[in-house]
Formats: sequence, structure tokens, C-alpha cells
Amino acid sequence: MHWLTLHALVTVIALLFYVITSHVMHQRRHPSAAIAWILFIALVPYLALPAFALFGSRKLSRPPDGAPAPSLASTRKDAWAVETIAALGQPAPVAFHDLHVHMDGHAACRALIDTINSANRSIEICTFILGRDPLGDCVIDRLSEKARAGVRVRLLLDGMGRWMAGRPNLKRLASAGGEFALFVPPLHSPLKGRFNLRDHRKLLIVDFPEGAARLWCGGRNLAAEYFEGKDGEPPWRDLSFDLRGPVVAQASELFERDWAFATGRTVIRHGAKPLAGDGAAAAQVVASGPDERDDTIHALLVTAAYRARRRIALATPYFVPDSALSMALCMAAKRGVEVNLLLPARSNHRLSDFARNRALRSLEQAGGRIWLAPDMMHGKLALIDDTLALAGSANLDSRSLFLNYELMLAFHGKADVQDFARWFAQECGPARRYVGQPPGLMRDLAEGMLLWLGFQL
Repeated sequence: MHWLTLHALVTVIALLFYVITSHVMHQRRHPSAAIAWILFIALVPYLALPAFALFGSRKLSRPPDGAPAPSLASTRKDAWAVETIAALGQPAPVAFHDLHVHMDGHAACRALIDTINSANRSIEICTFILGRDPLGDCVIDRLSEKARAGVRVRLLLDGMGRWMAGRPNLKRLASAGGEFALFVPPLHSPLKGRFNLRDHRKLLIVDFPEGAARLWCGGRNLAAEYFEGKDGEPPWRDLSFDLRGPVVAQASELFERDWAFATGRTVIRHGAKPLAGDGAAAAQVVASGPDERDDTIHALLVTAAYRARRRIALATPYFVPDSALSMALCMAAKRGVEVNLLLPARSNHRLSDFARNRALRSLEQAGGRIWLAPDMMHGKLALIDDTLALAGSANLDSRSLFLNYELMLAFHGKADVQDFARWFAQECGPARRYVGQPPGLMRDLAEGMLLWLGFQL
């Protein structure tokens, strides 16, 4: 009897912890996820409570990041993208110049090293993975040389990504005078974040706020397989780019915010004036993650799918969308929008490949075209008509769209959208067309269970 009373007390405390934590931290969960957590806690509170403490939160409180984005109402028929991004609390479009889309890993590597070598004042670099391989060693060596030469070097590395990469040797950078910080180390920062919330952003900024400031960005981690290949394997197909101009200030503010969060220091903010007029090339940073009020990139993609009139082109290594995004893409295809999706035939995550088939079959049946690249394709891109190009770090799966800290850049100029469209066309060249097969009963049940479990986590 005493044991039953104690068990009931533990269960009630665990449920209260779930309710109070969800309320205080303003957690918004899908109803099925909320029901799953409540049942888990009620049935097995001793397992569920520590699991919830590690995995249960997907939104974290941070200090407010200044004034809300200004209203950008416009009479232009294609202004929906700018207005939507502003409504999601993101900064306004600003000018940029010298955009270079890297068409392969060699070009990306040259641009990366050239950007580091060009630094005279400062280097800020953020990545999920820094490889313990020749490419990673080269980056650390270059950063160390710059630090010894008096350049301020700051490296922000995800805590889990560091372990996944085999713990690269950062002592050389520290001994040369560089700084590095780990973003929420899994076993050392329980109060800063949850185990499953990772910083997946990739960017390199040099010499901000000087006029020659430069941004290198995209989907590539700083490891050999993303550039020139590893262990005799061909390099992964990926997308990155570099540019200059006022938009670098927005990326710098985002880095400062993440650096302050990781180190506990004060946020340093810069100002970038909104673009005046419609003639100049315009871009803006679109950040998504636990620190944002909305699921920014997800909301933008869903809106874009419903606003598209002519084409939607998507590239992602992992395609496991939620029902809202899947339905938006299917409805676009059904109403005559040309929807093309580029994926690797086989990715580095086999569970993702298994789970994606239900969404792929739905999109194909709606009239969408799915292309399977022969090699590992890791690029992340969304093209909407000639109005919008989104390029950066976010995959089209629930982890990227609802859990990770992600970074995309939104480009609004027709010429810039076409630059990214050329990369997409190049990558689709050797790809084969996906042909869906009706699943058997066991496969259908297995896909559904995997999707359900993955969504809860």
C-alpha cells in the first residue's frame, strides 16, 4: 500500500512538472506529441521524467533581440515573401553584392580558405561539425596562423557535433590565442538547453564591420567529405556560397547572439539599414530554432508552397516533412505548379530514407517530380518562382524545422534566384526519376510507427 501511494505521488509530481514546464516555457506541441508525453509519464514516470528533462523542450527562453521587424507592406505582387519573413520577426532585406554560388566542393574549398586568408581584423566561424581530417586540420591551422598574427578568431562548435566528428584538436587554436566555445555540450550544460537541441548553423564571417566584410555560408560542415571526398569516396554534393555587403551585419548579429548564449556573455548588436527601393539586390537572414517565437523556416515554406504560381524546386538530403508541409506541396502540384524535389538515392541516414517514402509517394501521386541523385547530396535549397531562393543549413525534416538552430538566407532578386537555379539544374542532371511502389501492410505500419516515434522526439 505504501509503495502504491509513493508511486502515485511520483506520477502526480511528474505530470505537474510536465504541465508547469510546458506552460512556463511556452512549449507548443502537436496534440499527438502532448498525448504521447502524458501517457508516457503516467505509465512509466521513472523513465519518462528524465527523458522529458533531456528531450522534452523544443523552445527555450532568450533575452529579446531588439525591436520587432518593421512593417514592409508593398503593392508588388511578389512582395509576399518579404512580408511573410517580416511577420515572422526576421530582419528586413538589405543590400549585398559579389554573390558566388559554389558549383562544387573544390570551388567551395577555395572560397573557404580564401575567405579565412583575407581576414585582417576578425574571424567568426560557426559549424556543426569540424572534421578530424585533413580539411578540418587545414582550417584549424589557418585559424591558428591568423590568431598568431593578431586577428581575433572565434570558433563556435556544436557540443554534439564535436563528438560526432571525433573531437577535433582545438588546443592549437587556443594556444595561438584563438577562442572557441561549445554550443550546449550534451553532458555539461543542462540549464542552457536540452540534449536534443543542436546548433546546425554554418557560417564564416571575416572583418565585420569593415567595408570588406565577407560571409561564407551554406550547408557544408567543415569536414573532408563535404568538399573533396574522404577515404576514396567521392565528395558529397552540397551547396554553399559567399557574398559581401550590409547583409553580413545580420549574420554577424546572429553569431553574436549564439556566441553570447554559449559563453554567457553580453550580446553585441549591430545595425543594418533596410534596403531602400526595389532595384538593388536584396537578401536577408532567416533564423529558425528554439530561440525563435515561431517555427520560422517551416512557416515560410508552407506559405511559399501556397503562394507559388509557376515552380517550386527543393533540394534536401532528408525529406520527412510534417503533414502541413507535405499537404502544401501536394496541393501546389495538384493546382499545376511544377514541383521538383532533389534527394540522394541513398543518404547517410538509413532510417530517414525509410521514413521518407510515405511523403514521396504522396507528392508523386499529386503530380510532383522526385529526382534521386546517385551520390550523397547534402545541399539545402528552396526556389519559389523567380521570387525567392532560400539557401543555408535547414533540411526538410522535423529535426531541422522544429528542433535545430538553423540559418537560411533569403534572396529576392531574379538574377540571384537564377544563380541558385543553375546549381539545382546541374545537380538534377545525373539524377534518376523516383517511381513510388505501393507499400505492403507491414511496411506501411513500420513507416507510420517510425514517423510517429520520430515526431515525438
